[in-house]
Amino acid sequence: MKPVNIVKLVICCAVPFLVGIMGSFFTTADSLGNWYANLHKPLFNPPNWIFGPVWTTLYIMMAFPRFWSGEKASTTKFVRIVLVCFIVQLFLNAIWTPLFFGLHSPLLGLIDIVLLLNAIIVTIFAFSRISRPAALLLIPYLAWVSFATILNASLYLLNR
Repeated sequence: MKPVNIVKLVICCAVPFLVGIMGSFFTTADSLGNWYANLHKPLFNPPNWIFGPVWTTLYIMMAFPRFWSGEKASTTKFVRIVLVCFIVQLFLNAIWTPLFFGLHSPLLGLIDIVLLLNAIIVTIFAFSRISRPAALLLIPYLAWVSFATILNASLYLLNR
């Protein structure tokens, strides 16, 4: 059995968390306290405190598929394609918060999150060709972003 590359694992964990940290700059007291607090929300809108623990868990789960794919000989063309899929969905994830909270735009957030949802689906299918466990670890992420898409669409429709 090949030893685990701890440095690579730490980097794979750090990258999704950096996305989350970047997003936190846009969820300021002003955005949450004034703008977001005054939006009309659907009945199923979760309390604000739930987002931190959910995203922390999802970012941890995102690290392992990326790590495992890199362990599968990252020089193969297909693995590089999978990694591009992963990077694209991570980029779309990263820009949602600045679009939604930073620009106070549920519409731009909705456009982004629909693209993100599709990118996650493509990423899961791509990972499934390398590692079934890696693909399965992304299913909760897909489920949460599906819920978040419905929530974002509701916020957009209720506040046009």
